[in-house]
Amino acid sequence: MKLAELQVGSSGVITALSGLSTDVRKKLMVMGILPNTEIKVIRRAPMGDPLQVEVRGVSLAIRNAIAQSIEVESAK
Repeated sequence: MKLAELQVGSSGVITALSGLSTDVRKKLMVMGILPNTEIKVIRRAPMGDPLQVEVRGVSLAIRNAIAQSIEVESAK
């Protein structure tokens, strides 16, 4: 499933970053968005974009278009 599909309060484990340019991929990786990393959706903006996520204890805002390119597996 995609990160953009996770509900507010849900967590998942990043499995892949697909369909992103090299520059965007590098920026996400520097921010800690890496495969096999847990990510949690904190909240969405009123219009749905961007969404606030927490990765490794850090809160980040990610655009919905980028969240559509981040594959996650639901945390159990």
